[in-house]
Amino acid sequence: MSFDFLDNKNMTIHFIGIGGVSMSGLAEILIKNEYKVSGSDRSQSYITEKLEKLGAKIFIGHNSSNLDGVDLVVYTAAIAEDNPELIRAKNDGIKMLNRAEFLGLLMKGHKYGVAISGTHGKTTTTSMMAHIGLKENIDPTVLVGGKLDAIEGNVRVGESEYFITEACEYKESFLNFYPYIGVILNVEADHLDYYRDLEHVKEAFKKFVAIIPNDGYVVVNADDKNAIDVIKYAKCNVMSFGIENGEYRAKNIKYNDLGCGIFDVYKNEEKLFSIELNVPGKHNVLNAMSVICSSLALNISEESIVEGLFNFRGTHRRFEFKGCKDGINVVDDYAHHPTEIRATLEAVKNYPHKDVFVIFQPHTYTRTITLFDDFVNCFKGTKNLILADIYAAREKDTGIVSSAKLGDAIRETGIDAKNFHSFEEIVDYLEENAKEEDLILTVGAGDVYKIGEMFLENNL
Repeated sequence: MSFDFLDNKNMTIHFIGIGGVSMSGLAEILIKNEYKVSGSDRSQSYITEKLEKLGAKIFIGHNSSNLDGVDLVVYTAAIAEDNPELIRAKNDGIKMLNRAEFLGLLMKGHKYGVAISGTHGKTTTTSMMAHIGLKENIDPTVLVGGKLDAIEGNVRVGESEYFITEACEYKESFLNFYPYIGVILNVEADHLDYYRDLEHVKEAFKKFVAIIPNDGYVVVNADDKNAIDVIKYAKCNVMSFGIENGEYRAKNIKYNDLGCGIFDVYKNEEKLFSIELNVPGKHNVLNAMSVICSSLALNISEESIVEGLFNFRGTHRRFEFKGCKDGINVVDDYAHHPTEIRATLEAVKNYPHKDVFVIFQPHTYTRTITLFDDFVNCFKGTKNLILADIYAAREKDTGIVSSAKLGDAIRETGIDAKNFHSFEEIVDYLEENAKEEDLILTVGAGDVYKIGEMFLENNL
C-alpha cells in the first residue's frame, strides 16, 4: 500500500519520540509498507527495540544530526519547542507534520475510517471494535493507545478499506482525521492545560461531528448530555445508544461473578441479540453498545459482533489482572480522570474481594489542580486509599498542587487516605496490611502499575 501524501518509498520519515505508543504504531505501519523510517527517543525500550528489529534506524537521545538525510519529520504535541531536532527541521525547511496530521492522512487512504472519540474509554472501545473486525475478517488496519494481545501490540496493518483508531481531542487533534464513522463515548472537561472549560471542549467535539461526511455516521452516547448537545451539528446519519436513552439500548443487564455485563441489545422495542462481556463494569456495557452500533452501520454480522465482544478480555492497563500472591489479587487500571475512577471503583464492587487497597497516582499537575474538587470526592466509600506523588509527564512542578495537598483535602471528607513518596514505601505498607482474598488496585496513567508488579515480585 502507498500513501498519496508521501512522495515515494525512497524518502526517509523520522519520528521524534518514536517510542510512544501512538508514534510507534504509525512508524510500524510505514515500515510494513516498505517506507524508510528513523526515529529518536530519550530512552531505549521494548518498543524501540521492536522497531529496530523491524528495520527502523533508532537514535537514543535527541540530536540535530539525527535528521541527516531525512525528508519528513513527524512529531507529537509533547515535544518541546527547544528540541534540537525540531529546531533543525524548521531551520532547514524539512517538511513537518504533527502526529495527528500524519495519522489523519493515513486514514484518508481508507474508505471506512472508524474514529473513536470521547473523554474516557477510547482504548478499550477501539480494542473492542478491533476484535469484531478481526472476527468478521474485514482485515482492518488498527491503531490503539495500548497493548492488545489480539494484534500482538498496538498496531495492525491491514490491506482493506477499514481503518480503526482512537481519536483524541487533546489540542483538537482529532479534527485532522477523516472518519466515515465518528464515535462519541462521552464529553467532559479534561485537558484543561489546553481547553478553557467544558464549553471549549464541546466546541471541539462540534467541529469533529461536522467533518463526518453526509453518508457517514456519528455514533453517540444518548445517556451523556454533553455528547447529545454536540450532535446537533451533525450533517450525517446519527445512531444513538445507551442504557437509559437512545435508539439502541442495553436492557436486562446482569453481572457475572467477575462483574462482567450480560445484556440484551434492543433497537427501540425490538430485541436484536444478547451480549456477554468479559470485561467488568457498567461503563464497558456502554462502550460495547457504541461498537455494536458502529458494526451495524458497517453491515457486520450479528455473529461477529457477539463473538468478537465475548472474545475481548481487555487491553493492557485497562482493569488488567496482574497476578496473585498469597491469595491477594492485583489489578491495574489506567483511570486518571474522576469520572473514570468512579467507574473503576463501581466495577470493583462486583469483583471478588474482601478489602480493597486503592493506590492512586495523580497524572499531571494541571489535571490535578483543575479537577481538584472532583478528585477529592471521587473516592467516596474507599476504606484503604493510598496516594503516590503526582506523575508529572510533560509538566514541571510549580508547587501549586501536590499529592499531599490532595490527601489533606480527602482526609477532611472522612477518608483515611495515606500519602507515600516512594513506591517502596507503598509496597512495604501493602505487605504489612493486605490479607488473603483482598484486592490491590493501582490506578493512574503514569507508572503506578509498577507498584503492583513490585508487590508480586517481592518474596519477603
